[in-house]
Parts: sequence; structure tokens; C-alpha cells
Amino acid sequence: MRKIAFALIGLLALACLPTDVRPGALDIPLTPPPNLTPASVVRVVDGDTIEVKIYGKLYTVRYIGVDTPETVHPSRPVECFGKEAYRRNRELVGGKMVQLEKDVSETDRYGRLLRYIWVEGQMVNAVLVAEGYAHAVTYPPDVKYAELFRELERKARQEGRGLWSACPTS
Repeated sequence: MRKIAFALIGLLALACLPTDVRPGALDIPLTPPPNLTPASVVRVVDGDTIEVKIYGKLYTVRYIGVDTPETVHPSRPVECFGKEAYRRNRELVGGKMVQLEKDVSETDRYGRLLRYIWVEGQMVNAVLVAEGYAHAVTYPPDVKYAELFRELERKARQEGRGLWSACPTS
């Protein structure tokens, strides 16, 4: 009887915990769509760009709908919160298997694949905006999640998350 009581107390304690106890975890109402392209992250370039291998071929991927502060631009200095955005992106995807979701465009003018990035059931693009590491940006025709990103940015700004409290001109 005593073992059952302890087991019930333990289950009740677990039930009271949030489902995601990771620091900074936010409730973003998204589930990965079917038919995503698997890729292995080879290198995190900055806060919104990665290099991946897809079926053995190397590609540079630019995240759709978000823009993080610059860290590697050839003619600009490192921007406020750029290093933090890079580190957070590296935490989320560095060395991991990810899933890539295409919107309308295949590539940008620099030849980079344009994709939404999914890892462990969450969309990295949305996480970066929600946590205040990125601005929401819209470049039609790739607008599938534009409204969601704008709402996540509004909340991050209102709550002073990330760059919204750290950078004076955000």
C-alpha cells in the first residue's frame, strides 16, 4: 500500500510539471507537416543560415520568414544580439538531423535553399522569433507562416524577450 501511495504522489508531481521544462520553451501551436526533406546539419553559419547535407550533397539553407542580427556579413559589423542568435541556432540544430519544409521559392538570389527548419517536432524559425532572437520578415511568395511569425514577434517584443530588451534600436 505504501509503494502505491508513493507511486501516486510521484505521478501527481509529474502531472503538475509543464510538458516542456526546457528553459525558454514557449508554446508554439505547430506540428510538422508530412513529406519533409531530411537533412543533416554540417555547420551553423549564423542565426538564420545553416549548411546541410541532403542525400550526400552539401547545401546552404536560409531560413524563411525570419532575420537574425548579422554576425558574418562581409561589410557590416556584428550587430546587437547577433552572437546570441547564432548560439541559440547552434543549440537548436547544430550537428542534428533536421527536416526541411519548402514554401514556394526554391532558392534566393544567392543560390541558398529557402526553407522552414524542423527539429524534434518544433519549427526553428518560429522558436527564434518567439524567443526574441529574430525579427519576422516577409518576402512573397514565401508567406505560409508570415502571420504566425508576426504574432510571435509582437509577443516577444511586448514581453521584452531577447533582442527586444537587449538592443536599443530593435
